[in-house]
Amino acid sequence: MSAPPDSHAAPVAPAPAPDSVARRAVRALGTLALAWGAAQLCVRLGTPIPWMIGPLLATACASLLGLPTLSLNALRNAGQWTIGAALGLYFTPDVTALVLGLWWAVALGILWALGLGAVFGTCLARVHGPRLGAMTPAQARATAWFSGAVGGASEMTLLAERAGARTELVAAAHSMRMAVVVLVVPFAMQWAKQHWQLQALDATPATGRAAEWPGLLWLALATGAGAWLMQRTGRANPWFIGPLLAAMALTMGGVHLSAVPTALSQAAQLAIGVSLGVRFSRGFLRAAPRWLAAVALGTLAMIVLCAGFAWVLAQATGLHPVTLMLATSPGGITEMTVTAKVLQLGVPVVTAFQVCRLVAVLLLAEPLFRRWVAPRA
Repeated sequence: MSAPPDSHAAPVAPAPAPDSVARRAVRALGTLALAWGAAQLCVRLGTPIPWMIGPLLATACASLLGLPTLSLNALRNAGQWTIGAALGLYFTPDVTALVLGLWWAVALGILWALGLGAVFGTCLARVHGPRLGAMTPAQARATAWFSGAVGGASEMTLLAERAGARTELVAAAHSMRMAVVVLVVPFAMQWAKQHWQLQALDATPATGRAAEWPGLLWLALATGAGAWLMQRTGRANPWFIGPLLAAMALTMGGVHLSAVPTALSQAAQLAIGVSLGVRFSRGFLRAAPRWLAAVALGTLAMIVLCAGFAWVLAQATGLHPVTLMLATSPGGITEMTVTAKVLQLGVPVVTAFQVCRLVAVLLLAEPLFRRWVAPRA
């Protein structure tokens, strides 16, 4: 007897009563306390990016066990704001000239990401499309296409909804992909750095390593204005891209206000790790286990393929393979740039590749689907 297909419609349960403000505060504080303890443990164990990996693992395990974890959107937004501002400080005029000289490599990285996502989506459609029996062929193709795209989870889910895809499967696929990348790539990068005995590949940001007052306040106001502008104009990932562009503009113009304090950067990583971990609820793995297993295995295959592509690109550019691995890996922009920053493995190059890829995938994923995939369905 053949195995039953993945479940495609969870039983409708009565809507739970909304949490009170006090209960939400208790849940959020409890989650942050758990995340902080896990980060401290990872610091003692010497894991890479401990302030993100520790909270991610701890909150994911707690959520899978049914504990009342909670991530506040405001904290994740503040975390992205902090990381974006810190990364923008690396773009001195000399570094910017170096990155602009690599425009052709960035273009190749974009083509690689689009091709990789298309192949992954096609494989998901061929293997798992027939098992998702509640969907029409058009829905199955749309679900597989936007699940395979190497783009932001929220943005790909919105595009998938407009195409008539199963948005819960798309969101679950991107959550699984980001978790796998965050748990695999930083450890691989740390091993590579130790194996090759690499010193830091990044120069100290123009503002130095010390926070200055009131420069930090002016930096916060300028980058906050960038986030506000991006949000008002409806841009993708505004709390990361807005502060990043604002800090880049200041640094490229020779305006050096302040560095971002290390403690603030660590708190930002913790908030981002928590926001990733709480996605793994009990219902998450029960929804479509074979679908998620395929996404996890496919993500591992993409990581291996990206490593090969990074090595080839390194021969052509003269950059170190570990920098280009982070630049071209199938992870989220925030997670990969944080890894580059903590391990000091080429922050400007990684940031430029990831930002350009994010914009290109957002602009091209839907037109490519409508022109290439939808007519066949």
